[in-house]
Amino acid sequence: MTRTVTAGVDTSEESLAAAEWAADEAARRGLPLRLVHVWDWQPQLFGVPATAESHQQDADRVLRRAVERVRQARPGFEPETVRLEGAPAEVLAREAERAEVLVLGSRGLGAIAGFLVGSVSLATLARAERPVVLVRAPGDVEAVPARGRGGDVVLGLDVADVSEEVVTYAFEAAARQGGALRVVHGVLPPPVLGDFSAADDAAVRTELLSAARLTLTQVLAPWREKYPGTTVGETVEVGSSTRMLLDASAGASLLVVGRRIPRTALGTRIGSVTHAVLHHSPVPVAVVPHH
Repeated sequence: MTRTVTAGVDTSEESLAAAEWAADEAARRGLPLRLVHVWDWQPQLFGVPATAESHQQDADRVLRRAVERVRQARPGFEPETVRLEGAPAEVLAREAERAEVLVLGSRGLGAIAGFLVGSVSLATLARAERPVVLVRAPGDVEAVPARGRGGDVVLGLDVADVSEEVVTYAFEAAARQGGALRVVHGVLPPPVLGDFSAADDAAVRTELLSAARLTLTQVLAPWREKYPGTTVGETVEVGSSTRMLLDASAGASLLVVGRRIPRTALGTRIGSVTHAVLHHSPVPVAVVPHH
């Protein structure tokens, strides 16, 4: 089975931005593009009678609109379109299994305080065991245009929990997009030391940072050798990983973070740093699951 780049589309501008980004990614990878719309037939939704036929017609309109947007962005590019029925997050998570990457729209925090990524996107992300990219609409607050941008790829990396899948995804993304890779690692001070800004023992801070920089360089060595054409920058600082990643992603084309797949079936987790950057990042965010 040939894997695809798959975009989940609905009536939102975010999903159309996701379809455009997915078309670019499909072209970069040399893979087919698959546009999927999932409809959940509820005959008495909000007390208004609805028919399966009307839902199918709505689904067709959504897909036609997405195809038109893709054709405008990439003339001659013809995506496959699929309409599926079921709970959207569950269906999209299954679709992710057959894809190289699943691309969804994301609103971030948006103009309304506390307005999150979107229930379907977030629920899909928590279930998927393949990479998922979330894309903001160009008109969204803080968002930057997702298409036609060069720029670097930023990777958030915890040297204590290195995933081959996450690092490889970031290196390959940088190689495909022709930019540099910037790897960011945040160091937290030991609880006994408190806030470094108030600590007098600068030598301890220097030692911790030096050790973290050395570890990061050692961790990245195999990938530097495997991808000799990719320029790699390393940033290690004391402080919040979330803030460092958001600062580093300014002007970037993609932010890559990992998500550990739970070992048990009890609930789903995204991780606090990943959760935070999804809500605030102005650039597309690739979330790569790993064990």
